[in-house]
Amino acid sequence: MKSRRDFLKNAATGALLLGAQSKLGLADRLNSHTESSKSKVVVARDPLLHGASAQLDEKRVLHLLDRAIASYTGYDNPVEAWKRIVPVGKVIGLKTNGLGGRGISTHLALVLAVCERLQQAGVKPGEIIVWDRNARDLIACGLTINTDPSRVRCFGSDVSGFEDQPISFGTAKVKLSKILTRECAMVIGLPILKDHEMSGVTFAMKNMYGVVERPQDLHGGGCNPGVADLNCIPVIRQKVRFTIGDAMTSVYQGGPGFRPEHLWYPNALVVGEDRVAVDHTAWQMIERKRAEAGLPTLEAAGRPPRYIATAADSTHRLGVNDPQRIHLMEV
Repeated sequence: MKSRRDFLKNAATGALLLGAQSKLGLADRLNSHTESSKSKVVVARDPLLHGASAQLDEKRVLHLLDRAIASYTGYDNPVEAWKRIVPVGKVIGLKTNGLGGRGISTHLALVLAVCERLQQAGVKPGEIIVWDRNARDLIACGLTINTDPSRVRCFGSDVSGFEDQPISFGTAKVKLSKILTRECAMVIGLPILKDHEMSGVTFAMKNMYGVVERPQDLHGGGCNPGVADLNCIPVIRQKVRFTIGDAMTSVYQGGPGFRPEHLWYPNALVVGEDRVAVDHTAWQMIERKRAEAGLPTLEAAGRPPRYIATAADSTHRLGVNDPQRIHLMEV
């Protein structure tokens, strides 16, 4: 039986293409399967995800992904579930996060599992781009740079370049990666859950700092309102439509870099369309772990993730941060 690693290597065959799918938009397809008007967020866990050596079990990662997507869409068959999320015939980008280096970057096993299911749902290998800021960050995730259009591609903005003209919203005036602006029709965020020394938490929305030329310009005020303003730029707001958050490994203190003394294994995936609700859920996960470890709240530590409330306000309207308006499914 082929491993997840073999799958990307052999993806050029396109042998797993299946069927056509609905032309409905993502929200229309998914909302048709829920009676709730709340923003749905799924937290799927598997306490056996990491083996005795702390290595991920790739088969269990795929099964966990299937369970998360099935719970979110209401479709038990993984292929049918993915057909409710992605369009066929369009380029799908998978935005990873390797900034923290090896040990605290988006896990290769998750990237491979998503690529496998995308192809089974009808997305051609060359229509998948795994990308991040640069080659270093992708290599930190265990990925290999590849620009062959007949295979799943993997390259950074250091290859594609950035747009010459900046685009603005609020405090964010940025030059965006051409991978986002010119290549991808839809982007699925694959961030990794981390504590952050300035913003408090980095997950779905802050993952977009990896799509701009100078993310350092957006760190003032604890990244508030920088994170919210950046995510309101139309091309980001419209194309980044789904998050499969990697909470299989995390750091709850001292992030965003690798801190082995504060490493933690939540063994979870956090899935949703509403980036604000996803980030609020992730924030609460970190706060619970910090309390368990005897650490102060992020508010008490002087770095609460205020950008989450800003993203939900009447100016930004990126999603909801009110727990009463979030339909949290823990599976």
